[in-house]
Amino acid sequence: MKAFVVQNYGKKEELAFREVSKPTLRENEVMVEIYAAGLNQLDTKILSGEFKMILPYKIPFILGHDLAGIVIETGLKVTKFKIGDEVYARPSDLHIGTFAEYLAVEETDLALKPKNLSMDEAAGVPLVALTAWQALVEIGKLKEGQKVFIQAGSGGVGIIAIQLAKYLGATVATTAGKTSFPMLQELGADVLIDYKTQDFETVLKDYDLVLNSQDNKTLKKSLNVLRKGGKIISISGPPTPEFAREIGASWIIRTVLSILSSGVKRKAKRKEIDYQFLFMKSSGKQLEKITKLIEAGIIKTVIDKVYPFSQTNEALNHVASGRAKGKVIVKMK
Repeated sequence: MKAFVVQNYGKKEELAFREVSKPTLRENEVMVEIYAAGLNQLDTKILSGEFKMILPYKIPFILGHDLAGIVIETGLKVTKFKIGDEVYARPSDLHIGTFAEYLAVEETDLALKPKNLSMDEAAGVPLVALTAWQALVEIGKLKEGQKVFIQAGSGGVGIIAIQLAKYLGATVATTAGKTSFPMLQELGADVLIDYKTQDFETVLKDYDLVLNSQDNKTLKKSLNVLRKGGKIISISGPPTPEFAREIGASWIIRTVLSILSSGVKRKAKRKEIDYQFLFMKSSGKQLEKITKLIEAGIIKTVIDKVYPFSQTNEALNHVASGRAKGKVIVKMK
């Protein structure tokens, strides 16, 4: 099969287009013929080598974390899916590889594709929707009447998180460029802050929850908009020793992450704020819940651009630029 492979880590590295062996199917896996794959900032960070410490992939490996496609074969112990099913997934860490024509995906990572979405639309959903779900529902426990600040509203996670937060009954504030305001208002954002001309610290006060996706400076500033007892969930770091324990990292990595996160954790503790780092996990069960919201019209997808599979490197550069408003997709079929 054809695939895009990481040959070396580095900020200036590109993926290599290669002919590789089709994956071998295990008894609890489903072979998916990939019709479209979604691209994420995570892909660019892995390629640059930023995540080597917590995701030790051995080079060469196929990159890609989101897919939509059709089941063409099932393992002996698979019971939920059959040949011909249209599915989508964010495969588990260390089992990624969606920038390819086929992938063997664990049954527990898969869900049936929303009936009202095309393959291209569905391919952009899993990672960002699972991130939003785990941040707002699982960890944040966001309730009706609460206030949430979702950074970078026009990004992949932001677009889904705004809609999910509104569904949960929250007041939503977000940052974006002014050109994105009409789209974000349509998605349900209540408070729109132009990151180029406004400082969110002067606009927001006594918020219950912040979903941080930006740099360390923005993270520390975000502590000032929360009430006592509020929560800040960061998907851009710094990772915590608790996260390191969760992934079974060595004591050296636990120590390094403890040092990296100590500053923000100390500041949060002084303000009686709960800081947590989120590295989303794959979950077919949660995707099924997200599917219901999409099919009910509660969550809508926004696609920025669809590239042909052969232009995966160009698509990845577009994601890395930070200019995409919505999801970037590569189309295999």
